Amino acid sequence: MSLIKSISGIRGTIGGKSGDGLTPIDIAKFTLAFGSILKSKSESAKKIVVGRDARLSGDMVHHIVIGNLLSIGIHVVDIGLATTPTVEMAVVAEEADGGIIITASHNPKQWNALKLLNNKGEFISAKIGQDVLKKAAGKFEFVEVEKLGVKTQKDYLDYHIQKILELPYIDIEAIKAKNIKVVVDAVNSVGGIAVPKLLKKLGVEIIHELNCEPTGKFAHNPEPLPEHLSSLASEVKQQKADIGIAVDPDVDRLALIDEKGMPFGEEYTLVAVADFILQHKKGNTVSNLSSTKALKDISIKHNVEYSASAVGEVNVVEKMKETNAVIGGEGNGGIILPELHYGRDALVGIALFLTHWAKTKKSVHALRTQYPNYVISKNKIQLEEGMDLEKIIQFIQEKFKQYPQITIDGLRIDIDEDWVHLRGSNTEPIIRIYAESSTEQTANAIAQKMKKDITDFLKG
Repeated sequence: MSLIKSISGIRGTIGGKSGDGLTPIDIAKFTLAFGSILKSKSESAKKIVVGRDARLSGDMVHHIVIGNLLSIGIHVVDIGLATTPTVEMAVVAEEADGGIIITASHNPKQWNALKLLNNKGEFISAKIGQDVLKKAAGKFEFVEVEKLGVKTQKDYLDYHIQKILELPYIDIEAIKAKNIKVVVDAVNSVGGIAVPKLLKKLGVEIIHELNCEPTGKFAHNPEPLPEHLSSLASEVKQQKADIGIAVDPDVDRLALIDEKGMPFGEEYTLVAVADFILQHKKGNTVSNLSSTKALKDISIKHNVEYSASAVGEVNVVEKMKETNAVIGGEGNGGIILPELHYGRDALVGIALFLTHWAKTKKSVHALRTQYPNYVISKNKIQLEEGMDLEKIIQFIQEKFKQYPQITIDGLRIDIDEDWVHLRGSNTEPIIRIYAESSTEQTANAIAQKMKKDITDFLKG
């Protein structure tokens, strides 16, 4: 499927003859639907912040979004090329009624999407998402020419960076004293603008900018996973850098490479940052059910409470608010620091990690070794037509009823010191099966056992 509608917006492939992807008409309809719903809440003039990543279709989608918002009388603050967290913070700073981020995040270059924000700069709720989906299928009212919206252009990156530097946790002098040498891979998107600018403010020497031109022509698969960061790892070793820093196209995910060219581990970006935050401010932590239990271990070490949420940033944020968490995020390198804003933010993650590392007097590799070492095995089963996901989960639930279970998002089972999580994908007809253990062999064995049980059940 090349057009996906979800509660937080739409995403799909751009171009092609079939017209079954994300077309200009789809973009217009969803923009108008979101804007119309915001307008319906009161008679006062409405304002929406719009920003985009650097992908190839971004400029085209950007024009459609802004033009349609103006056509229904909504004022637009256009912040142009901007990271997702920058747009989120700009919504609050502008006291806007909402925001639209034009980005398909880690998806390949042919994809784009509209991510929709409320007036708090957070992803819209499931209720508003359903309203947008419904409204997009209806008709719209356009304003007279005298009442067209007005567009203003602003740049919020400096504001975003300044707010990060003002955080009490950030120690620029400690970072400078470390004499850090960095290689940056920004996968040819807005991170190529934002990350070097932040690093220079922190006093870090960038010895090589890899894929930092925001052309949208992604040099590799844009998801910041180890298998996609081989060029960065090689460059770190060749340049004798202290660390490699990688972000995804909209800069809400952070991945790190140590001085040996080895991945720090996307799951462990949040673990390390949480360890640092909890040294300075005691409070609860949150990650999703498919994230490493190392965060729970760190929380126990600091005598604070850890909670797990359903998968998805909006669910993590909801649980963080519910538990008054001081740090949270997802195991994909997404860090959420409420003191800055409730959204995944690779820029604040960079500043926090560098401060933490600088104060330890260790290498990045040595820092990683001080954390628990778990391995997550990620697997999936194709759901064919007629397969009932709910019945599959009920079967597994009964089969493993002797173990503690969580059912807020599919089924997670804690098996002694290990865990396995089954859930349907929001974007594909598959069951995801994630298992974690202290060894890769055990994690794979747990996942394969689960796959076999499900396959046997489906065969009857």
